[in-house]
Amino acid sequence: GSVIRVNSTMERSVATARRRPTPRVAGRGSRARGPPRTSKTYHAGGWRRAAASLRGGLASTLRAVSQEKGGSMTESEVSHQVDVDLGDRSYPIYIGENLLDRGDLLRKHIPGKQVLIVTNETIAPIYLERVTRVIREADPALQVESVVLPDGEQHKNTEVLMKVWDRAMELRFNRKATFVALGGGVIGDMTGFAASAFQRGVHFIQVPTTVMAMVDSSVGGKTGVNHPLGKNMIGAFYQPNCVLIDTLALRSLPNRETASGVSEIIKYGLIWDADLFKWLEENIDSLVDSGKPEFGEAIASAVERSCLIKAAVVAQDEREGGIRAFLNLGHTFGHAVETFSGYGTYLHGEAVGVGLAMAADLSARLGWITEDIRDRAIALVQRCDLPTRPPKDMTPDDFIQLMAVDKKNVDGSLRLVLLRGELGTCVVTSEFENAKLMDTLNEYCEALG
Repeated sequence: GSVIRVNSTMERSVATARRRPTPRVAGRGSRARGPPRTSKTYHAGGWRRAAASLRGGLASTLRAVSQEKGGSMTESEVSHQVDVDLGDRSYPIYIGENLLDRGDLLRKHIPGKQVLIVTNETIAPIYLERVTRVIREADPALQVESVVLPDGEQHKNTEVLMKVWDRAMELRFNRKATFVALGGGVIGDMTGFAASAFQRGVHFIQVPTTVMAMVDSSVGGKTGVNHPLGKNMIGAFYQPNCVLIDTLALRSLPNRETASGVSEIIKYGLIWDADLFKWLEENIDSLVDSGKPEFGEAIASAVERSCLIKAAVVAQDEREGGIRAFLNLGHTFGHAVETFSGYGTYLHGEAVGVGLAMAADLSARLGWITEDIRDRAIALVQRCDLPTRPPKDMTPDDFIQLMAVDKKNVDGSLRLVLLRGELGTCVVTSEFENAKLMDTLNEYCEALG
């Protein structure tokens, strides 16, 4: 497969071994090809200039992969590998089909002899025995154990997290142990945080099984749990040893979960990659229905593209001191919706869908984007059958109170990620008219307090 390395200076080298054609969606044309962009500023407009000299090389590589004929992928082959360059904490993202059978890949990233697979009650009956078996077959000397947590955002708390530490303590795991996160974003966040704190840090591996986890939460090292007063307020930056993405796992997802994850892909198009956004407009129906014959090819393309963008951002700004904050478009509004409604009422991507609509509306009210971009953004969210309005009983004051504890805020000032300029650009700013924010809140909140 092709190996794309993304490092802190945005240099990319593409080493090509056996190439598999990049998926095409039947009747829809090829995937979007524009490369990721970067900037050290808080304004996305500079990304194009910073990446201009790199566009041709990456774009031509993607074209070459997508246009190559024949040579179908063999069983359990890695079709793409994206390397996140963070110096001595760099790690690969493996993307392909049937990778859950690749115990040898996982074994490469298990330094010790003890493995704890952390999963939930939904995923365990489907994949736990399979993953346990392939790891043991890769090295019979490994001690492979598991712990199964309840499923859902409402269980993403310190009380449930303690079950992971309890299990590791009962098994007398040492500092060379490896925790494997097998599940969606909640499992990945909790397992990473558990690994960061157990004996002051053990190894961990991400094996995401949802669109949301594959395109966003499994990459980048953000780990943690929720607090009753705010989402993801307790956690750490802690990078995995590797991320293993088996896109065939998405076939078993309910369409609601799939659509939730696609909201994050829409976000990448809005803040970073106009070509991706246009590709989504053409192919969104194939992405949100796993029953469609072209679903597998479409979602594989979107996952690869999203991982490239996320890897580029993380390599440039690991701890969210600058451009990584762009990835929070819609999340300030969305986290407020999740906290207000009770964790688990809305899927994370559903709340992000609301947030994307509200952020686009505010950006347009400020005159920072055209009404056309606003309408296209909201329409794309709606085509995923995602909500675009908050709960009916949520008031503007509820938003203001909950957004006041957002992690992006500085010195008491509310900072938002908003769209500005042409499609694919944004800013992180506290310099907006509060009256316009209130106009958006009043427009979107049916309950006015």
